[in-house]
Amino acid sequence: MAGIHITDIEAAINHWRSRAPTGDGWGLTPQVKALAEVYALMVYHHEDEADEDSLPAPARAAWLDWYATTPDTPCIAICSTSQGDDTCKGCGRSFEEVQHWPAFSPAEKRRVWRRITLDHSAWRFNRYAERAAESAPRPAAQADSGPAVPTSR
Repeated sequence: MAGIHITDIEAAINHWRSRAPTGDGWGLTPQVKALAEVYALMVYHHEDEADEDSLPAPARAAWLDWYATTPDTPCIAICSTSQGDDTCKGCGRSFEEVQHWPAFSPAEKRRVWRRITLDHSAWRFNRYAERAAESAPRPAAQADSGPAVPTSR
């Protein structure tokens, strides 16, 4: 089964800490406590991933609740795999990942998200947005009209 990376455990902890602060700064909500125990064991054992199926039920529930707040798919609706590419230029997923995405578990999806985020070569990481901004016509108010001349009243 797929592993949940330690950075996702950290993100889930931070999500729950911001969503349900304890007020005194010292207490832990049940979700944070469950995730913190998993995190501590990962650090202690020098592990980068926790097996999705071996998480204690409270930690798994807290992680899945955090996961539900993340985007499900990296798709930006520019799929070059439909044009024959092995890897989509838009989102960075392989053809197989695009085809089997609905059947992936949350941890499998997060593993793909992590890989494409670290690779950072897909258009989803601002390249498409930058190109669109470069080719968009500028509004007349922003067009270069020379230096600004102060007006007197």
